[in-house]
Amino acid sequence: MTTTNVITLEDVFNSCNTAAVACSGGVDSMTLAYCAHLAMKHRVTICHAVSPAVPPAATQRVKDYAAREGWKLSLLYAGEFDDENYMQNPANRCFFCKSNLYSTLAAHAQGAQLFSGTNTDDLGDWRPGLKAAANNDVRHPFVEAGLAKADVRALAARYGLNDIAELPSAPCLSSRIETGIRINVKSLRSIDRVETLLRDKLNPSTVRCRVRNDGLVIELDEPTLEAISSATKHRLTDEIKRIFNDTAHDIESAENAVINSSSSNSSSSNSSLSNSEQADREAGTNSEQINTRENDTDVTFAPYNRGSAFLKDTLR
Repeated sequence: MTTTNVITLEDVFNSCNTAAVACSGGVDSMTLAYCAHLAMKHRVTICHAVSPAVPPAATQRVKDYAAREGWKLSLLYAGEFDDENYMQNPANRCFFCKSNLYSTLAAHAQGAQLFSGTNTDDLGDWRPGLKAAANNDVRHPFVEAGLAKADVRALAARYGLNDIAELPSAPCLSSRIETGIRINVKSLRSIDRVETLLRDKLNPSTVRCRVRNDGLVIELDEPTLEAISSATKHRLTDEIKRIFNDTAHDIESAENAVINSSSSNSSSSNSSLSNSEQADREAGTNSEQINTRENDTDVTFAPYNRGSAFLKDTLR
């Protein structure tokens, strides 16, 4: 990263009267949100889509930074869980996700320029969401400034955002589900709980809980994987299966509570739910029954496979 890169980034911000940053809570979008607010102040809105596919920790991170830095923050529901094209989890699932996101942001932003945290490294990967961005006239300030992932991390560190600079890459939770397996809330919540467990227990630099047709695959960086004993893997396997079962039970109990509440007061129960909460409920209720026999599901441990592995396999 050079001074020229930084000046170009500032020029992008200065070229817009108003802007809205799509902020997922990851390293790229958080760094972009910080830089955009630094340059544009009240002229930029930081927009975060609350979704079952977004880890709660990411949502909390956005809220914490917004409160600390004085961001103008909007929490939105983008509506992807109401889109059957997205729920079917095709190879271009990201296109439908981003199409919902950017159209929602455009309606909310009322003419403001939309920004995404895409960096130059992303241009060489399988990114169907970039087509959705182009369809919605989204600009990518980091790309325009010639900044790669390492540059974004360096930029975050330059501003003292060490917690952001050191965040591991974390695509949305739906990316863990093999292409063709229907997206459902139960699996997404289980995935997040498993990855949180493994981060707490093993402190890996990378962890992914993959849901495949033939079972669950826990991907870890190689040093962490090599350090795990067979006994530890066995204990973790039991805990992982228990998490998937417990999550299913938790969602079923919550749905029953909503149904019971609706029976006693049908006029007010739905109005008390946010759009995202209703998406949780509907996606959990209407989705295909996936992974309903977790006790019989194989859990395997494997080295981390970077990138959109499922999508690449599908497209070969």
